[in-house]
Amino acid sequence: MSVSVSSSSPSFPSGVRTGVWLVGARGSVATTVVAGCAAISAGLHPPTGMVTETPAFTDCGLPPLPSLAFGGHDTLDCPLPKRAEQLAAGGVLPHGLPAAVQSELAAAEREIRPGGPLPGDTRDESALIGAFADDIQDFVRRRGLARAVVVNVASTEPAATGPALPPSSLYAAAALRAGCPYVNFTPSTGLHHPELATLAADSGLPYAGRDGKTGQTLLRAALAPMLTQRALAVRAWSGTNLLGGGDGAALADPAAAAAKNAGKERVLAETLATPPEGEVHIDDVPALGDWKTAWDHIAFDGFLGTRMVLQTIWQGCDSALAAPLVLDLARFAARAHERGLAGPLGELGFYFKDPVGDGPAALSEQYAELLRFADVLRDGEGAGW
Repeated sequence: MSVSVSSSSPSFPSGVRTGVWLVGARGSVATTVVAGCAAISAGLHPPTGMVTETPAFTDCGLPPLPSLAFGGHDTLDCPLPKRAEQLAAGGVLPHGLPAAVQSELAAAEREIRPGGPLPGDTRDESALIGAFADDIQDFVRRRGLARAVVVNVASTEPAATGPALPPSSLYAAAALRAGCPYVNFTPSTGLHHPELATLAADSGLPYAGRDGKTGQTLLRAALAPMLTQRALAVRAWSGTNLLGGGDGAALADPAAAAAKNAGKERVLAETLATPPEGEVHIDDVPALGDWKTAWDHIAFDGFLGTRMVLQTIWQGCDSALAAPLVLDLARFAARAHERGLAGPLGELGFYFKDPVGDGPAALSEQYAELLRFADVLRDGEGAGW
């Protein structure tokens, strides 16, 4: 397959607006992103969970939240305002918020284009990539955007096998063809496909991923280094995830669950002295909807071989955990693009289970890298949003 890339950003005046193109644009995470951005911009809610709104990052030239314009691809047909009402009914969004930000949800809905490939679609890979890239470029042109960032928040797909590009890789290639930074918030293949390695390297664009670190692995990235630093020998580390919604259904497929678990295990492999026994199990519980429970059982040895156990329970709303991180990542990637940075943004490993590029696995060290990255972005202040 041959895919051409235009690595330069669109030739529009610098300044006012930045696009966020969401793959999986009618899903729970995307809907929460759009509604949440509108609510924070209007002063209806504080930016809880957004690292980019903390003092360390507010002066490094990130695009303001009110300047973000949303669009995306999806194969579902439930309109964003309706999806937001469903999430509010399930307690994911605050009661009354969908009505308060209805115009912003409707504006984003108008910018959603059909994804694919759908059953019966006879287009080949190059045609699909071209069509997706045209949609993104049309969005940038019509909205007069300085740039757009493509973020994959679609349901997890099985790991790719063979040379054929899975949907996540088609969208990733389309992002690069459209001249857009790319962020893979899912464990799906995306730019990790070997057929796209040269494309990514030659694109001259920044990219980041993969698999957002929102709950269980966030705890692991903090606890595993703690145990290592205190010279406590971890013998076994087992975990269970109970979740519903679209991601729960997708992860009921063993191949998709394996792709998810690979990132969860990476942090333990890179931060513990020896790999522990145990594994993570993922169970689809449709009744939980957008909520999830993650349980970890950690067996470790203390002084004189005394055997001890640490157990953790994390109960949270997946969309509410993910949405602020997606907004952070879109803002970081947009600023990196404006600064002319290219290649894997390993400095954003703080946000991912399986980050691209080189970087530490311990959460505290990843945060230190993120602070240094803010300095890089801050040094380029002046190009203006």
